[in-house]
Order: sequence, then C-alpha cells, then structure tokens
Amino acid sequence: MNQHLQNIFNVIQQDESITAEQKNAIIKSLKDADKELEITAFKLDRTEKVKKTTAILLEETIDELEQKRKAIEETNAALQKLLDDLHATQAQLIQSEKMASLGELTAGIAHEIQNPLNFVNNFSDVSTELVDEMNEEIDKGNLEDAKQIAQDLKQNLEKINHHGKRAGDIVKGMLQHSRSSSGVKEPTDINALADEYLRLAYHGLRAKDKSFNATMKTDFDESIGIINVIPQDMGRVILNLITNAFYAASLPPPAGGFKDPDYVHSPTVWVTTKKEGNTVLISVRDNGPGISQKILDKIFQPFFTTKPTGQGTGLGLSLSYDIVKAHGGELKVVTKEGEGTEFIVLI
Repeated sequence: MNQHLQNIFNVIQQDESITAEQKNAIIKSLKDADKELEITAFKLDRTEKVKKTTAILLEETIDELEQKRKAIEETNAALQKLLDDLHATQAQLIQSEKMASLGELTAGIAHEIQNPLNFVNNFSDVSTELVDEMNEEIDKGNLEDAKQIAQDLKQNLEKINHHGKRAGDIVKGMLQHSRSSSGVKEPTDINALADEYLRLAYHGLRAKDKSFNATMKTDFDESIGIINVIPQDMGRVILNLITNAFYAASLPPPAGGFKDPDYVHSPTVWVTTKKEGNTVLISVRDNGPGISQKILDKIFQPFFTTKPTGQGTGLGLSLSYDIVKAHGGELKVVTKEGEGTEFIVLI
C-alpha cells in the first residue's frame, strides 16, 4: 500500500473512537484509493515510456525528412539544369531550322537577284552606247535627234533604277528572313510576301535539283490590302508550307491512286489568299499523294517528319503552328490520300 495511505490506515486502526463498521468502510476506501494510485502510477510509467519512444521516433523522422528535403533540393537543381539545357537546345534547334530554311532560299535569292542585275547590266551597256550616239548627234548639230536619244536614255535609267530597287527589295527580304524576329507586328502586304516566297522556294529547289519542275498557280485577293503581322515569322510559315508542298507534289502518286492508266502526274502547287470578314486565309495546296490518316495527328509534333534522314528537321510545321497561334490564328490541314494536301493559315 502507498506509504501515506498506510499511515492513515495505522492511525484509524489505533483510534478507539471510530466504530468497527466505520473503520471497515474507511479501510475499504483506502484500499480502493491505493488500487487507483497503482493503476495511475502504471499508466504514468507507460506514458513516460511511450513519450521516450515517440521522441526517438520523432527524431528519426526529422532526420529522414531532412535527408529527403536535401534529396528533393538536389533533384530540383538537376531538373532546373535539365530545363535550362532543354531551353538552350530548343533555341539551337529553332535557329538550325531558320538556317535550314535560309539555306533553301539562298539559291532562289541568287536567281532572283540575277534577273534584275541582268537588266541593270544590259540597260547600262545600252545607255553607254546611247551617250556616245547622243554626243555624236550634238557634235553634228542634230539637237532633235540628241533630245530623242536623251529621252531613250532617261527611260533606260528609270528601268535601271526600277530593277536596282527590285534587287534591293530581294536582299531586304533575305535579311528579314535571316535576322531574329523583333516580335513586333508591322503593316505587311501578305500577297507580296506569299508571291515572293513562292518564287524563291521554287528557284531554290531548282538550283538544288535541276530535274525538279512544278507548275505554280496563284490567286491573290487584292481586297486584303495591308495587314499587321510579324513579317519574318509569317514569311517562315509561308516558306515552310510552300517548300513542303513542292516536296509533296514531286513525290510519285501512290500505287493504284489514280484510276486512269494514262494519267501523267504534273506536280502543281497552288497559293491563294482570301479575305472572309475579319479573317485572312492563306492557302497552300499541292497535288501530291496526300497525308495518311495514320500520321495526320502527328504532323504538328516537334521532330516528326516523313522525309528521309538528313532531309528534314521535323520542326518546320511545329514552328509554323506556334507562329500562327502566336498571331492569334489557326493552322489547319485538309488532305485526301491520292489527291493532295492543303494547309490553310487563318489570321
């Protein structure tokens, strides 16, 4: 029995003023209290043990959490590095795609520049001869003939100026295509842009492959006028779609794709523009073999290409899709196997 209760018990036993019945009742209460004290002491002892065990477990848990926190920090740092590397790689790939498209343009640009330069050279030669003739007529006193020659000379100089500006515009377009996008929309003649890239893409492909030939057909809606786009970016979209169209049109038709046995495939690319309300449509269509339904949902995915290895980055359509989307527009595709494909830009 608890020492304090034992003392009380001894006092009660010696107290003769308390009746035996009262003593029994008090002793019973003391024994009950003693049992409760024992139970309480047991519980306290157990609680203390649990407390110590919990403290040990808590300390171990804290150590484990700290280790996990450090591991997460290291993982986050590694992921951030991977993300930075991915962004750097993406930027390099985008630049590679731009340079690839620029390479496709180079031969076409050279061809386009050569035409106005030929005019400039020819008219310069003729003008030199006219100056000599004019001087002879002046020496002879034939002022009327000299004036007529001077008028011809003036017309030649106007033509030289016109074709010189034409060559300058081609160079300007090349520089616009090669430089980084300003990201700023500018008033742009979308018809002129489409026509320019159509011819440059065609001559570029002809320069790389002399056997390449295709028919180009255009239908430009003159009511479109000037619209606000980022010319470098929209030029890349148009160039990519036209280059792809020429490539597709030059592919042989699928086996059994045409019922007429006498049919002779003539590669053709159509480039059209149209204004519908507040929307401008730019369409590039080819009469190639079309796109299989099996891969149709993959064509805008980065790095997906059906071209042979080394002939395509698989980024052209993906970048074009992103550029059109950034303009608040939409890039759609309509295709039918054996009949061709049409890409439509809506802005």
